Amino acid sequence: MKIITGNSNVPLAEDISRYLEIPLTQASVRRFADEEIFVEIQENVRGEDVFVIQSTAAPANDNLMELLIMIDALKRASARRITAVIPYYGYARQDRKPGPRTPISAKLVANLITTAGADRVLSVDLHAGQIQGFFDIPTDNLYGAPVMAEDIKARFSLDNLMIVSPDVGGVVRARALAKRLDNAPLAIVDKRRERAGESEVMNIIGNVSGRFCILIDDIVDSAGTLCNAAGALLEAGAKEVTAYCTHGVLSGGAVARVADSSLRELVITDSIPMPENPGKIRKLTIGPLLGEAIRRIADETSVSSLFD
Repeated sequence: MKIITGNSNVPLAEDISRYLEIPLTQASVRRFADEEIFVEIQENVRGEDVFVIQSTAAPANDNLMELLIMIDALKRASARRITAVIPYYGYARQDRKPGPRTPISAKLVANLITTAGADRVLSVDLHAGQIQGFFDIPTDNLYGAPVMAEDIKARFSLDNLMIVSPDVGGVVRARALAKRLDNAPLAIVDKRRERAGESEVMNIIGNVSGRFCILIDDIVDSAGTLCNAAGALLEAGAKEVTAYCTHGVLSGGAVARVADSSLRELVITDSIPMPENPGKIRKLTIGPLLGEAIRRIADETSVSSLFD
C-alpha cells in the first residue's frame, strides 16, 4: 500500500500515515510560474495499491486539478489500483438542477475523477447520498457521526440532551446521531421567510426548554443558519447550544460570526484545515476513521462494519 497527498490537507494525511504506520509516498506537487500544476511521483508505485488524499475545499479548482493530475501520474506509473480519498467533496451542493439551464457540477466532478483514472472513491459525509450514484466506480461514504457521538458522550450528560436539525432537510442526519446517543430526543428548526424583504422566522418543532441542545449539520459555510438557529433555540428556553458539523468550509466572515453568536462552541472535523484564530471553533480529527477505512479497503474487508 502507498499513501500520497496533495497540498490541500497535509496535516490530515500525516495523521492517517501515523495511524497506519506507513510513511507518505515522496512526491512533488508544485506550480510553474504561470500557475500550471506539475506532479512528480518520486517513488516506484508499479503494481501498488495507492491512496491519494486530497480534499477539494478552497481553492476548490486548484485542489481538484491537483487531485486529477496526481491520479493521472499514478495511472501512467502503472499503479495497480488508485483510490481517491476525498474527505471533503467540493461541488457536492450542486447535486441537482435548481432551475433551467443550470449544471449538475457534482456529477461533472465525478466524471472528471473517473476519467482521470481513479478506481475507487472514499469520502466523508457526502452532502447528498445520490452523489455515490454519480460515480461508475465503487464509492464508500464514511460518516462523521461516530466521532461526534464519542465526543458528545465525553462532554455532556445524555439525560438532558436534545439533538436539533437546523433545517427540515437534515432530519435524517440528526436522527442517526440521536440514535447513537441512546435515542436522545430530536427537535427541528423550521426556517421560513413569510414574504420577500422580511427576515426569516424560525419555529422550533419540539420542546427544547431546559435542554442542552446539539445542532448537527454536514457543512458549515457562512454559519448564518447555525447562528440564527442557536438564537432561536435559546429564545425557546434552551439552556445552551453547541453545534457539530463535519465540514468547516467557513467562508467569508463565518469565524467572526460564530465568535459573536450565542453558540457555546462549534465543533468541526479536520476534513478541511482549521482556520487561523478559530475562536469558539474546536477540531475533531477523522484521521483514525479514514486510516481504518483505508486499511479495510486494502485488506478487502468490510468498511460498513465501522458504523455498527
